[in-house]
Amino acid sequence: MSGTACGDELKTTAHGDELRTADEHVGTRPPLPAPRPPADPRPGPGQAALLAAAITVFVLCAADTVARSYPFGPRTRTVNDLGNQYIPFHAHLWDLLHGRGSGGLLVNWQSGFGTSFLPDLGTYLTSPFALLVGVFPRDRIDLAVYVITVLKIACAAAAMTWLLLRLRPGRWWAAGLLGASYALCGWTVAAGSYNLMWLDGLIALPLLCLVGEWILSGRRPLLGVLVVAAVWIANFYTAYMATLAAGLVLLVRLSLSGLPRRRALAAAGRAVLTFALGLGLAAPLVAVVYFGSAHASPGRFTRFAPVGAEDLLARLLPTTYSFGSPGIFVGTTALLLALALPFHRAAPRRVRAGWTVLVVAVILSMQWHPTHLLWHAFAAPQGSPYRQTFVVCALLVIAAWHTLSYGPLDRRALGAAAGLLALIAVVASGSHLVRLFAWPVFLVAAAGALAGLALLSLRRGRLPWLRVAPAALAATLLIGVQLGEATATDAVTTRARFLAMDDYAPWGDRQQRQADAIAEVDGWPRYRTDPGREQTVGNDPLLVGGEGAQYYSSHTSAVFSSTLSALGHGWTSGARSLQSLDNAVTDVVFSVGARVHSPPDPHQNWFRQDGEELTVTRRDVPPLVTVRPSADASSFGPSPYRNQELLLGTRVYTLPHLTVRNAAGKQPPRNHEGLLIGVPRHGTGGQGPTITTRCRAGDEVYLWAPHFAGTARLAEAEAGSAAGAPTGRFRYNPARAQSAAMQRLGTVPASGRLTIELTPERLGVVPDGAVGCLDTARLRDAVRQLKATGATEVTVSGSGGTIRAELPAGSTGTAVVAAPRIAGWRCATGDGPEVPAGEYHGLIAVPLDGTSTEVSCTFHPPGLRLGTTVGSGALVVLLGLGVGRAVRRRRMLS
Repeated sequence: MSGTACGDELKTTAHGDELRTADEHVGTRPPLPAPRPPADPRPGPGQAALLAAAITVFVLCAADTVARSYPFGPRTRTVNDLGNQYIPFHAHLWDLLHGRGSGGLLVNWQSGFGTSFLPDLGTYLTSPFALLVGVFPRDRIDLAVYVITVLKIACAAAAMTWLLLRLRPGRWWAAGLLGASYALCGWTVAAGSYNLMWLDGLIALPLLCLVGEWILSGRRPLLGVLVVAAVWIANFYTAYMATLAAGLVLLVRLSLSGLPRRRALAAAGRAVLTFALGLGLAAPLVAVVYFGSAHASPGRFTRFAPVGAEDLLARLLPTTYSFGSPGIFVGTTALLLALALPFHRAAPRRVRAGWTVLVVAVILSMQWHPTHLLWHAFAAPQGSPYRQTFVVCALLVIAAWHTLSYGPLDRRALGAAAGLLALIAVVASGSHLVRLFAWPVFLVAAAGALAGLALLSLRRGRLPWLRVAPAALAATLLIGVQLGEATATDAVTTRARFLAMDDYAPWGDRQQRQADAIAEVDGWPRYRTDPGREQTVGNDPLLVGGEGAQYYSSHTSAVFSSTLSALGHGWTSGARSLQSLDNAVTDVVFSVGARVHSPPDPHQNWFRQDGEELTVTRRDVPPLVTVRPSADASSFGPSPYRNQELLLGTRVYTLPHLTVRNAAGKQPPRNHEGLLIGVPRHGTGGQGPTITTRCRAGDEVYLWAPHFAGTARLAEAEAGSAAGAPTGRFRYNPARAQSAAMQRLGTVPASGRLTIELTPERLGVVPDGAVGCLDTARLRDAVRQLKATGATEVTVSGSGGTIRAELPAGSTGTAVVAAPRIAGWRCATGDGPEVPAGEYHGLIAVPLDGTSTEVSCTFHPPGLRLGTTVGSGALVVLLGLGVGRAVRRRRMLS
């Protein structure tokens, strides 16, 4: 290919305008403005973008209708983290926008007994689309999130369409078709549609590539910086991947531009400066998110294992789905065009080679562990491994556009593409991901795409209708193929995802009853109100209100996770999702004065319904700030009962000797964790394992068995002794990194003899010291002492970042705030200076000197000061560049 041909590619816009680089203006007087040409009657980028968005919205709604998914059917779409994290966080944003909820931008007091909110805000809620939740009713939060999801995907289609027409001129409807192909790719319908923050990366990639085009032409330098900052603020995680991809696209564009080396290096320098300044402007939020991740619980990570060639190629075909493979489906038309690029002789050789090599290289980079980690910022993903797949889909669509924009395919190119498509189908047929119904969809789509592309290659006749008819028929056929196979793929994926993942009911009567009950008894900050042990989703406090222990986030702090785990709390997702604990001692320690008790969620099949009704219990508890005699130097041990006593400051539990028997009446075998119990075999009369022991009559009985799945209940050894005793429900699943919470089983009968009947669901463990008997009289004495010496008044600032407590005169020892000592807390006594807060077994501690009667603690989000400094510097540099550019322009005009 000649240098001229290569340069023509760069210097042509969708309207054929020549791009000017910044160097062309130096030392020259701008020409007089030319007369405006008449308006172009042909549809432009705007109409093409609208077409892409319309196709996208139609497919998404049609697919949900076919799958009978919310809001077009009875089947919920709220699966996995969409229900556990994203919808509750959007509900919390709704509360903040309407002046409700506990806490503010700095501290979220509703979750995790007080957590840093800015990292969660930057991870889940800084997309401009998130603000749309405010215009929906609170009880329609699921619909709000669905509308936001559809709008994001439609905007991604429009942005890609605009980029394609900016890269090369071509048919407007074809650009719209390929833009929709990108937005409806396999990654979007399989992963992005229920991880709606990632969809900001789907929009960011074409926007950042547009910034690259502005850089090449020397246009819109300030706007380019703002776009970079905006996409990094919207979602830094996928923005990082999109930035890498945009850099690769820019390198290919530079290599194909034919620019002299000096001008190419100047363009590369402008690109580096643009992205550095944009990232600098986003630094206040990005730095907070980074440090939030640094202090988070490590979670559960699996080692990366690349998928086989059969599964990889199978995901190019319609209606294939799996959680652990990359969804690189972009539609049969786009795939055929991308496959035809190396053989399309109308395109210059360097163009064919450059884009083909880039697509192949990026696909291979997903399969090699070092480059796979590079795409994920050198942090192994927890969950779906191929989160960078949307980059491959974008490159396939860009390659397809380069094929079509150089003219219709000849027989050689179309035949070669058809042959490669057939080879892909043959190899993919060996994959279990290609089920029987995939073949009719694929064959019809392939036939329609080949026919449509062949029609575009027909020579135009002399009569006007003969010149238009083949293209119109081709457009109709190709768009119809896209609508059909994309709808089928989305519908199949929605059904498959529903069957493969945990799902949760949208807002309904259960959530409304919980919210109403909490609103009636909420007394924050005098005491906390916990939404209850029987959770509906992983972030119940954000969804229905209250201030509980429940918290599920990528930023769940390690200190909070380890503290609650030591107290007997249950968790999932490798201790990143902490659960509530229905325990009298921890309620006293964390000032939980009201607690909701709900029956098991009827939407789930974890436990059967047993006729329980929603109730609320009240408890006399100390204030949020208490005074302890001194900072105990002891550390947590293996027993959660003793650990609770350590935080309480007094002994209240008896840990009796246990006798464990299996269904055959024999002592079970032992491993390093305790005694192994399994599901009773047939022929045992339905009797399960038992635990027997003795405790003082009237004590409360608790069972701690973190590695047990099933139910536990006190046996009715005496008439009425266990009547109305609660059922302890334990959820342990090692495959999901899940640990069961301690459960209350009722009251010790008058005989003092306890028999606990276990109904296991799978092999489990009863650890040593599993049963604890709580002396409620001693606990009441401890509460009276803590109230007598605790704070007389506690206030929390509107932003949630400051908590103040008035203490009795002469208080000595240590003031303990019933909140986890996460990084960022600084405290002061009286008018003294702020110093980093101390720690009292994982809680905030402030030494007292006996003279000050006021304690205040202020939260400073880690990374905010550093990020603000970097952001201010970037803003100064950007303003300086803007002023300098304006001065130079004025001098040139004078």
